Amino acid sequence: MIGKLAWKNIWFKPLNTILSILLLTASVAIITVLILVEKQFEEKYQSNLDGVDLVLGAQGSPLQLVLSSVYQVDDPTGNISYDSVKVWMQHPYVKKAIPLAYGDNYVGFKIVGTTPDYLEKYQAKIAVGKVFEHNFEVVVGADVAEKLNLKLGDAFKGTHGSAAEGEVHDHGEYSVVGIASKTGKVIDNLILSNIPTVWQMHHEEDHEEVAENPAHGEPGHVHEDEAHVHSAECNHDTHETDMTIDEPNMEITSVLIEFKNKMGVFMWPNIIAQNTKMQAALPTYQMNRLFDMFGVGLNALKYLAFGIMLISGISIFIALFNTLKERKAEFALLRVNGAKKHQLLLVVLLESILLCMVGYFFGTILGRVGIVLLSKASESDFKLGFDPMEIIWEKEGLLFGLTLLIGFLAALIPAIKAYTINISKTLANA
Repeated sequence: MIGKLAWKNIWFKPLNTILSILLLTASVAIITVLILVEKQFEEKYQSNLDGVDLVLGAQGSPLQLVLSSVYQVDDPTGNISYDSVKVWMQHPYVKKAIPLAYGDNYVGFKIVGTTPDYLEKYQAKIAVGKVFEHNFEVVVGADVAEKLNLKLGDAFKGTHGSAAEGEVHDHGEYSVVGIASKTGKVIDNLILSNIPTVWQMHHEEDHEEVAENPAHGEPGHVHEDEAHVHSAECNHDTHETDMTIDEPNMEITSVLIEFKNKMGVFMWPNIIAQNTKMQAALPTYQMNRLFDMFGVGLNALKYLAFGIMLISGISIFIALFNTLKERKAEFALLRVNGAKKHQLLLVVLLESILLCMVGYFFGTILGRVGIVLLSKASESDFKLGFDPMEIIWEKEGLLFGLTLLIGFLAALIPAIKAYTINISKTLANA
């Protein structure tokens, strides 16, 4: 009975009610988005860091090197000599070294030259088919296979560079020989080949450019001696003779290093910087810096959301306080008809709490709609998706409790006034 009366009283002034609900919905939605994004963002980025103590790459921004090599969300800082980096890959401190070579993409999905260790690092099994063994054989990530409807035996041509709208190669057709299992990590959005595939593809391209204009070479490409170019020409159409990992004077993009002896984490950055033309970036340190920068923006949004929630609480208080003046006679008649003081207090408190529950309900729905939209945008730009259906019980439970507390505090003074109402005086002045 009390609940039914409270629900009807909420809509005594519908505009005030709708305003309060909208403010609460907006604040709860913003906080819900921040809670889900913060947790899933950190989880996804941390899971991709597992097994990577250090990244070796070309000199430049260490953060850019980490983002491009570990998370595949930025362009690399440049190339490094494979012959030079092999010395460090074989160092006694190193437990595992995974080389990476970039060059092409297919419909926006990066084609990465690497070794089978890369699959093992992300615990990606071969769901269908086998691991790449020969040049131009590729294993596609689970999301790539799903989105592009790729199957075993399918063939495609890559696009030069990292932009999907770049120039499509007219040679070097890739063949799908395996599809990786879904991991929820960056590998799901990659196409993997062996490293010599990347070398062979771009040596063939370099040879064609030199043949068309011997005096011109494209900046950013390494042109090897005439013997190598001739070898590439022989492989131009048939690829009968694969280039191998032992080719001299070749370049790669970076190397992911896992140490046996963690002293390498502290020693190598300075040693590499002083003795080579490479840099050694510490991914944990760089990502902590990035999270600190993001943290400022996230905290600002949280403060904004809590500010809106506070305003919604004030709005509820004003609405209840003003309507109480107009409903004094109603409350007095309820008392005359047998209603207890505490029942009037409960009616007012319940009105406010019901408002907050409705606002919280719509806020969580709107927040998850926002996660869906954000996920679509981030998948397009960063190949990083968010799960809108995840429920973070602890934090969302605290948010629900905070919402109810706002409603309770907003209704406290109007409820006390309803509790202490003077029946005879109120009816005399009615």
